Amino acid sequence: MPHSIKKLDQAMQLIDGKATSKAIKLEIKDKVEEITKNGGKRPHLAAVLVGNDGASQTYVNSKVKSCEEVGFESTLIRLEEDTTEEKLLEVVAQLNNDAAVDGFIVQLPLPKHIDEKKVTEAIDPNKDVDGFHPTNLGKMLLDLPTYLPATPYGIIQLLERYNIETSGKKCVIIGRSHIVGSPMSVLMARNSKVGNCTVTLTHSRTKDLAAETREADILIVALGRAEFVTADMVKEGTVIVDVGITRVKDDSKKSGFALKGDVKFDEVAPKASFITPVPGGVGPMTVCSLMMNTLQAAEGKKA
Repeated sequence: MPHSIKKLDQAMQLIDGKATSKAIKLEIKDKVEEITKNGGKRPHLAAVLVGNDGASQTYVNSKVKSCEEVGFESTLIRLEEDTTEEKLLEVVAQLNNDAAVDGFIVQLPLPKHIDEKKVTEAIDPNKDVDGFHPTNLGKMLLDLPTYLPATPYGIIQLLERYNIETSGKKCVIIGRSHIVGSPMSVLMARNSKVGNCTVTLTHSRTKDLAAETREADILIVALGRAEFVTADMVKEGTVIVDVGITRVKDDSKKSGFALKGDVKFDEVAPKASFITPVPGGVGPMTVCSLMMNTLQAAEGKKA
């Protein structure tokens, strides 16, 4: 359990992703120090960034910073926006064959002229610490040891460390992406400590979405639409996990914008038993999960 859990009122607790991430990073740092003290190799994470997407650069920079915090070696490979698919695949092959690198990620999205699926499938599954390779997704489906996708893995960690009971609960997920929604539906249904839920996966074709969400004991929202979930869509005592993060114009802010989640926090929070804020909830856990997967890669283990 994280040391810093902010309690807003008697009924509701804030799920603090920053505090949880910090605690996990300290655990990883201790483990790295133990490995190196015993003569072992320092874990090494590499990241490939193609082009100049601002959000991707920010995300990759946070990964590099996290590597420093936990004692990993890190390599950042920057490629121009017009890099060919062939060239990127060559870089992937080099990283696959580099024994010094334990795991690596190719930051998405890629420029439109590059086939993301082809690049993802070219990554060695044993170094796929993002957990997106079909082999690793298949192992997850079969509940075999593998690297879990970073954001779902982070959500599982939050639920576990806050001792949130999931067994027998109804979990409703909004959004069916391969990055969050679909893997989350598998993980919440599996027979494990965080799992054993009855899962409903909703999406753009779901009829009467609000009727589904009002049934949820645990609601995981990964839609990418700012403040989509309102108070009338949730019942009292629901656990809310808000994965979305959208920039919304806000002239009152120095930056000119505010970051909003998929949940209308101010009106939904009073009805929740637990809720993740945006920012500072799921976001910090995604990078943290990447560190956990890289440590497992270095040790030859998988979750």
